[in-house]
Amino acid sequence: MRKLVPLLAAALLTAAACGSSGGSDGGSTLKIGFIESLTGNYAPLGGEAKKTVELAVDQINTAGGIDGRKLKLITLDDRTAPDQGVLHFNKLKSEKVTAIIGSTFSNVGLAVEPLAERERIPYISLSPADEQVDPVRAYTFVVPAISSTYAQAMLAYFEAHGITKVAVAYDTKSAYAKAGFAGMRKYAGQHGVQIIKEETFETTASDFSPLFTHVRDSGAQALVAWASGPPGVTLAKQFPSSGLKLPLYMTGAQASKLWIDPVGKAAEGVYVQSAIGVVADSLPDGKLKQSVQEMSGPFKQKYGYEPPQFAMDGYAGVKLLAAAIDKAGADREKIRDALEGLTLVTPCGKYTYSKTDHSGLKPTDISMNQVKDGRLVPTEWSVKQLAETAKAAG
Repeated sequence: MRKLVPLLAAALLTAAACGSSGGSDGGSTLKIGFIESLTGNYAPLGGEAKKTVELAVDQINTAGGIDGRKLKLITLDDRTAPDQGVLHFNKLKSEKVTAIIGSTFSNVGLAVEPLAERERIPYISLSPADEQVDPVRAYTFVVPAISSTYAQAMLAYFEAHGITKVAVAYDTKSAYAKAGFAGMRKYAGQHGVQIIKEETFETTASDFSPLFTHVRDSGAQALVAWASGPPGVTLAKQFPSSGLKLPLYMTGAQASKLWIDPVGKAAEGVYVQSAIGVVADSLPDGKLKQSVQEMSGPFKQKYGYEPPQFAMDGYAGVKLLAAAIDKAGADREKIRDALEGLTLVTPCGKYTYSKTDHSGLKPTDISMNQVKDGRLVPTEWSVKQLAETAKAAG
């Protein structure tokens, strides 16, 4: 087992490690590529992930690196455009990086993943689209809970609260949203839930009043909206004036101040799912809470606010990759093998990757929250579930 520099060992395995196959610089550094949406519609989300990826790398390098080698991060902006992701993949391949951390934007992730598979480069994706890992691809590992896992978590909440009829709206141009809707449709029956109204919109939508009108007389007990970026903000801002007398449920794409702040007062009372680390204050002491604090403390000190959902993903992604390199060294094939057998507690939860599961998280790693006074507050049901999840993590 390779040795990480002592102090930051467990937490700072968060380092973006890469290497071998030309991925090291004279043996003194390890190169990793990072493709992220830093301009375009997903820039606010990608920017948060960038902060924690860099934080993890800085922490590792300050501690002396991995096995004495420091990390060299090569960051490229995909501009929220799949074709740019493809161009940047080819650039990183020419740089001979040993691993790549991929974009928050699912459409970019789906464009890059086949290339990573073809070139046999470990790809750590920060986007949650199911298609990246269903079916399992050899070199692709997803960090956020995938869309269908969010769907299962939401349906479990509905089942526990007697919500049996729901309306679902989703963005037809978003791979994340389409996979989430497909997951709800697939698993609804298992939880005694019926989708009695389906509504679609596109990422460019600016007026949701027709959608609300269609839902009004449907008999639904709740409206679920699968959206990310601008339409998630617009839909929520218009919801209070819709006249609908039912609760609005949204997913992890809204679990940050990037959604809460622009939505403002209209966010109050909305139910929003999140990664477990977003509501770490509600966790009991243990490995899971400690893993969040190791990131959130430095993050808040530097940026002045708690790390949002997308920051959690970036940090966890580096941590997973670094743990694999710590175990396997800098050889691409050995890193892939190490990832596939990896179990690790991170700010997003306890990952258990395997030959049949390259997503690693479970529905119990997701919290159902409600916005209260501008903050995400776990529901009583989730508080109990989070305690059990934290206990299982050690």
